[in-house]
Amino acid sequence: MNVTTLPKPPRVGLVSLGCPKALVDSERIMTKLRADGYDMSPDYAGADVVLVNTCGFLDSAKEESLEAIGEAIAENGRVVVTGCMGKEADVIRTRFPDVLAVTGPQQYEEVVAAVHEAAPPVPSPFIDLVPEAGLKLTPRHYSYLKISEGCNHRCAFCIIPSIRGDLVSRRPDAILREAEKLVAAGTRELLVISQDTSAYGVDLRHKAWPWKGGEVRAHMTDLARELGKLGAWVRLHYVYPYPHVDNVIPLMAEGLVLPYLDIPFQHARPEVLRAMRRPANDAKVLQRIRSWREQVPDLAIRSSFVVGFPGETEEDFAYLVAWLEEAQLDRVGAFKFEPVEGAPATSMDEQVPEDVKQERYEALMALSARISAEKLARKVGSTIEVLIDRVDDEVRPAAPADKGHFDAPHPEHHHSIGATGRSKADAPEIDGEVHLRDAAGLQPGDMVAVRIEDSDEHDLYGVPLQTVRA
Repeated sequence: MNVTTLPKPPRVGLVSLGCPKALVDSERIMTKLRADGYDMSPDYAGADVVLVNTCGFLDSAKEESLEAIGEAIAENGRVVVTGCMGKEADVIRTRFPDVLAVTGPQQYEEVVAAVHEAAPPVPSPFIDLVPEAGLKLTPRHYSYLKISEGCNHRCAFCIIPSIRGDLVSRRPDAILREAEKLVAAGTRELLVISQDTSAYGVDLRHKAWPWKGGEVRAHMTDLARELGKLGAWVRLHYVYPYPHVDNVIPLMAEGLVLPYLDIPFQHARPEVLRAMRRPANDAKVLQRIRSWREQVPDLAIRSSFVVGFPGETEEDFAYLVAWLEEAQLDRVGAFKFEPVEGAPATSMDEQVPEDVKQERYEALMALSARISAEKLARKVGSTIEVLIDRVDDEVRPAAPADKGHFDAPHPEHHHSIGATGRSKADAPEIDGEVHLRDAAGLQPGDMVAVRIEDSDEHDLYGVPLQTVRA
């Protein structure tokens, strides 16, 4: 008998830093490398080459990237660097002259070519296979769907356009084909991402392409409507509050798109927004939020804010706090202004002292935690739909002892299999979670009807009532 001995494929280790957009880049690179016959190594020791996908948004992120490169050099020695910080190749090579190659963001061909040179592939029809939807870093049941690259904004604190360039939108039919493949491969939630989702298609002049016997425009509303027909949750991220966002709200009311908006407001005080070079009509935004919630009462809005921007006064910060009290946003993140080389705000006058930034940051996060806790408490007693992300491997106490209803469960449920999932109001990694007791038999990717029994500042606690599998 002739037995084919398969060649041992080269192995690539991957360290992926930064935002979901960078994660999508990593997934694309991995998909290509797997198609070329590479295996992925879970550790440094087993890798023939290590790929570090860096972040370069803030100086702290750059330092984290440099630390990751240094660790990879120390642990393995054969390192290829890509991602946003790849724009600063001279900085990387000065600190780590032994890196094999440095490429910038979205330079997929250059990254793959560098890996090929460092660890040549071994062609074989037996191992050059890749799942139809591509190899993913996220769990099988949710997927990031990148609809464009770059950004046309020139915010004073941001250097993303200088790294990633101006807006370049993908064709809508190509996006929809990718989404179809993802859903067919098991994706139950599509997370739409870009630098500016609302601006999608502007560069294409919102041209229409043939799709399913009709047409689909390169426009956020049209794309969201078509994605909503695929049967998966559709979650919109990085949505700037342009007027046409109002047209997406009816899609949420129809159930085509999740009642969730991720809007990077960054501040509320008009003077600060102008200094940031961002839209500044805060009063109109509050009116629109009220209108949105009238149409979709369960709409969840998440946002991020900058505290300590140059020139921000105590009055400016007090205005932001009052605005947040009125807006009652569901999920709020904040970061202290950080000078970034190349960003106009770095050289602005009236830099805010670090201790003042910290004080404002803590006050803002305390406020957002209180608002979140109050809103989540109102969900206790309701039944909501939950997408399961993780299931415990072993029996554990039903829930933390300090969790109200959970410290006195039914005797037969004193110990149970637990699970963690997310509601329609929760994006993975950045928002809250729903923790379940008595979850035996559930699997990641299950859709479950859950009765909510308790809550805290960020999370909900409940018990599954019914499971709906794909």
